[in-house]
Amino acid sequence: MADLAFVSGRARPFLVGVVGPQNAGKTTLLGAFYLLLGRGAIGADDRQFAGSFSLAGWEAVAGTLRWSPGQPPTFPPHTTSRGGRAPGLLHVSFWDPRRSLAADYLFADAPGEWFQKWSVSRDSPEALGAAWIADRADAFVFTADCESLSGSSMGTARGELQLLARRLAAERGARPVALVWTKTDVKISPEMEKAVRRAVFDQMPDAKEFSVSVMPPEADPLGISTGLIELFRWMLSIRRPRIELKNPSSKRSDALFRFGASSP
Repeated sequence: MADLAFVSGRARPFLVGVVGPQNAGKTTLLGAFYLLLGRGAIGADDRQFAGSFSLAGWEAVAGTLRWSPGQPPTFPPHTTSRGGRAPGLLHVSFWDPRRSLAADYLFADAPGEWFQKWSVSRDSPEALGAAWIADRADAFVFTADCESLSGSSMGTARGELQLLARRLAAERGARPVALVWTKTDVKISPEMEKAVRRAVFDQMPDAKEFSVSVMPPEADPLGISTGLIELFRWMLSIRRPRIELKNPSSKRSDALFRFGASSP
């Protein structure tokens, strides 16, 4: 958390909260973002990579997704439910050459157990990290794990998602939300898909929807899930509401006294 002083020195960074139950693929999603960014596959013309204060953290998340000699890629280890009030934060900075403007982004990597506790009780001592994200995030990525929604515990997984969607809807205000179906190489029943969509869109009708998988599509074994790229472009398009100042009535040249001053 001490490093936030460096990130926030220029301007308040955009915080993206990745929300979801345990093993929903949240950390894998962040690792995929880092690897695609390194390949130049995000395709955001108005965003050029301009540095990071957490490259070691990004590498720790994404390293297992890479091919190594004689070792196929695997998935990142489970994010442990540690103590503390704040999650791990992964930082990346972008430069907009058109507007000569820099923007910093923070991505919250938090254990799913936090969110499960938070969905049941907002003020639970074991959910302080999830509450921290809910209070400070500029946007939310709500993950729905297709693998858990198709397995033997699909009913429990559906109930947890519905409960978490209600909590997020109550806390997010007007901030943007994306419903992200993860592990979409695993098929779920139409009834289950409909139930999850209803839980999200009945309470957050303005939410965006994406389908992602780190497994290459069958039609293009060497390709990239277009859903991943679309999701990452959406995250980088986040803007805060802007304040429009009225034209000053004072004719003073000193900017310090122009606003709020009476006309001469």
